Amino acid sequence: MPTRTISDFSLASLFTDNMFREVPENMEQSIFAGRGFTLLVLPYDKLDRQRYDGRLRKMPAGMTSNMAVAMDMDRSMGIVYGSAYCGSIKKLMFTVMNYYLPAENILPLHCSANEGPDGDIALLLGLSGTGKTTLSADPERALLGDDEHGWSDSGIANFENGCYAKLINLDPQKEPDIYDAIMHESPYLEHGSIVENAMIYPTGHFDFDDDRITPNSRGSYLLSCLKNIKKSSVGTHPSTVLFLTADANGVLPPIARLTSSQAMIWFLMGYTSKLAGTETGIVEPVTTFSRFFGEPFMPRNPDVYASMLGERMKAHDAEVYLVNTGWSGGPYGVGHRMDIDVTRNLVRAALNGELKKVDYNDDELFHIQVPRSCPGVPAGILNPRDTWSDKKAYDLRAGKLAAEFSSHFDKAYGQKNIASEVVSQCPGK
Repeated sequence: MPTRTISDFSLASLFTDNMFREVPENMEQSIFAGRGFTLLVLPYDKLDRQRYDGRLRKMPAGMTSNMAVAMDMDRSMGIVYGSAYCGSIKKLMFTVMNYYLPAENILPLHCSANEGPDGDIALLLGLSGTGKTTLSADPERALLGDDEHGWSDSGIANFENGCYAKLINLDPQKEPDIYDAIMHESPYLEHGSIVENAMIYPTGHFDFDDDRITPNSRGSYLLSCLKNIKKSSVGTHPSTVLFLTADANGVLPPIARLTSSQAMIWFLMGYTSKLAGTETGIVEPVTTFSRFFGEPFMPRNPDVYASMLGERMKAHDAEVYLVNTGWSGGPYGVGHRMDIDVTRNLVRAALNGELKKVDYNDDELFHIQVPRSCPGVPAGILNPRDTWSDKKAYDLRAGKLAAEFSSHFDKAYGQKNIASEVVSQCPGK
């Protein structure tokens, strides 16, 4: 979609140059030919709080917000007013695409995507903080994009020209591609990468482990800054779909296989634990359900996106797995975060077909299939109950989370005529 950005702040313009694709030479062949969008970005202007009291959300301190991110889909216009966070620009346009594309029979997804040596495509769906960007940057697979894609009759295509990665605790040893994309040496007129909300000292040194400003430090960089990308950013239909969750309860396995009905439940529920820095006011993990792993950015009725995904997964026989990048051995504050190298091995086993060859146990509480073994991964961590020293505490915590699933499903979808075979696979039912 041709997008014209108007701003009084140069960083906003640079960000759109990083993240939005250039208008192609064959634009006349696009479904958006002649249908441009205008985006106005005024990051340091502020709204009158009193004037908008009762019309905008309340901040944690009790005052009315003085910023707004708004769209007029009929007039093809959007405005970011009072927010200097570059993510506001990105998610406004993502919301716009998520509104327009279903009408063109294209399913928009909040996901990363990469391609294997044989051309197989994998999608990684998840909310902020679950590992989409980190896990999709795989030296053995070419990256299409890290966050926003469309699934059409032709296959998968990336909306964006760049990536927007979380930088907190960025480790150059464990995430070398992302680190190099941000920190590589290049003349300043050619570099273009943006570091946002990170601690920087007078020497010019960044401390990505320092979260005193915010845990939500970010880096914006061109896809071309990465070493292993697919330049066209398009691919065939996915053979594997991974749902990412960061479970701060520590009760979900590091990986589980899902049937088609189970996959629909997890897509509808979009469960994760919001982590510090992913949203204003979040300082400790909070259980959240965000349908399609992106509810605030999906403006159409839920059945539109759900039915489109179900039809595509069935038509192309995609394998679906749930991947927990959250906690193991106990909840947040007791257990520990999943090691990224272990998670990479699990994801690799799912993508190369090794998990098709192992035996599974049915988890009758969460209605998922837990592998008994996985190449390159200690068997002792695959069943989350085995990692807790207090088994009774695990049972109580798991039961509580399952009950939250069931309660939220009844509230959100109880009157939506969801198929009984899907309803029965909801955790806690």
